[in-house]
Amino acid sequence: MLSYEQARKKVIEQVGKKKGPRAIASVSVWDALGLVLAQDVKTDREYPPFDRSTRDGYAVRSNEVSPGAQRKCAGEIKAGDVVRESLAEGTCWQIMTGAAVPSGADAVVMIEHSSREGDFVRFERAAQRGQNIVSKGSEAAAAQTILKAGMRLGFAELALAAQVGAAQLQCAQQPRVAILSTGDEVVLIDETPGPFQIRNSNSVSLAAQVRIAGGEPVVLGNAADRIEDLEEKIERGLKEDALVLSGGISLGKYDLVEGVLEAVGAEFFFDAVAIRPGKPAVFGMCQGKPVFGLPGNPVS
Repeated sequence: MLSYEQARKKVIEQVGKKKGPRAIASVSVWDALGLVLAQDVKTDREYPPFDRSTRDGYAVRSNEVSPGAQRKCAGEIKAGDVVRESLAEGTCWQIMTGAAVPSGADAVVMIEHSSREGDFVRFERAAQRGQNIVSKGSEAAAAQTILKAGMRLGFAELALAAQVGAAQLQCAQQPRVAILSTGDEVVLIDETPGPFQIRNSNSVSLAAQVRIAGGEPVVLGNAADRIEDLEEKIERGLKEDALVLSGGISLGKYDLVEGVLEAVGAEFFFDAVAIRPGKPAVFGMCQGKPVFGLPGNPVS
């Protein structure tokens, strides 16, 4: 019997042998959450594309600002404004967070460190060159790779792609995972079970876990405790990239899954794992596809 870590290592080892290039699809950035990127994504320009203010305050020439210094405010710049004028000597511009710093200015003094009367601004402290400014191109150069092929796309990666205009992304197609529950006692979740029946909650749980892991679940329903029904549904499941079964893998008279899998060519690498609950867990390869057999008990 394998430990959990040994079983996990065996699965990775065997599935890794079958690893190969996957089909690629162009996917909208809106729909790519959880997918695996199949291309490098590069910046379309420098970032930031201009010297950007990180504070609300006043754009100044740092060598003109000292405690008590007073300068005339010559205008205002908010985020998104087109800035064409340079900062004249002896003046300042009121500036908002995210706005472009005008040429001639090399610092932004926070509004909290100033006072204003009419058009004139008095500064409470000296300014340092580069203060509260993110310089053009300091975050990323033009044509710099910011996302690499093989990365799984989360919200942060998708935000980066959107920022550089990568509205369509080349992604590996999701693996399709067939899910099959077994047992005469199992009924559909929208049915009223008899006194000795249970609803098929396992398929719902497994489908959710497949989605979380980045796959596409293919729910095959439930197979009765009959060899013919199991064979038919297992053969259907083996047309997908992987097959996960729940129930029918212990040693009881009607636990038929392992026998049916053997009959269709499965090679097993373990049939028990030292975990509780969940000990009778099965893993093998069948017709080139990974197959997992899990206990029918939902807690397992």
